[in-house]
Amino acid sequence: MNKIRAILVDDEESARDVLENLLARFCPQVELVAKCNNVLQAVETIKKEQPDLVFLDIEMPNYAGYEIVNFFKEINFQIVFVTAYDQYAIRAFEIAAIDYLLKPVDIERLKTAVSRVQQSIHKEQSSERINLLSQTLESKQIKNLIISDKGQQHVVSIDTIIAIEAQESYCIIHTAEKNLIASKNLKHFETILEAIPAFFRVHKSWIINQQFLKHYSKSDLSIHMSNGLITKLSKYKKAEFEATIAS
Repeated sequence: MNKIRAILVDDEESARDVLENLLARFCPQVELVAKCNNVLQAVETIKKEQPDLVFLDIEMPNYAGYEIVNFFKEINFQIVFVTAYDQYAIRAFEIAAIDYLLKPVDIERLKTAVSRVQQSIHKEQSSERINLLSQTLESKQIKNLIISDKGQQHVVSIDTIIAIEAQESYCIIHTAEKNLIASKNLKHFETILEAIPAFFRVHKSWIINQQFLKHYSKSDLSIHMSNGLITKLSKYKKAEFEATIAS
């Protein structure tokens, strides 16, 4: 088995030492080739060492970790961000479909992240995803989502999402232009979109964007959307939904 050549970037020496020890003990498939204490040093080291994987702290002096994309024409290495950020920032990682580790680093989470890297080692890390992460962190506004459909990454404006439909362990994202299939459950999208008033979980299988609401039938609890899509309304959500659309 080929080793995953990795670089570790963190401005705190103790944090670098902790992660180095965890990798040595629990991730033998990872070969740590360098440790860096800032983004500029990391850029030089990456160009020299050509690693497969970079563990990258978010909060560092001078340049935040996600700004590393500004120094490369393409990101041809995998990135796992390491962060002590709050819940909002975690949502930003989910939005951008980027792997992350929370400090203090959990061993099982670290193993999972390394395993994911192993599976996608030959796939290009999308600069688009990291740019989306930085935009979301800086503006604290959710404008786009990254949806992985059949191995392809799609940047979807949330303004174009009409509804999200649960289908067992995956979801169909109904947009104004096309439908996409995401291997995430509905709770994942509910958590991401909960701060946006237009989105409402109307049923165990449906989240709708009320901007596209065309007609609501009280008799059969059906919701008709502007593109012809018909969704269901749970009787348990009826009162809350009616109060929302009346306001």
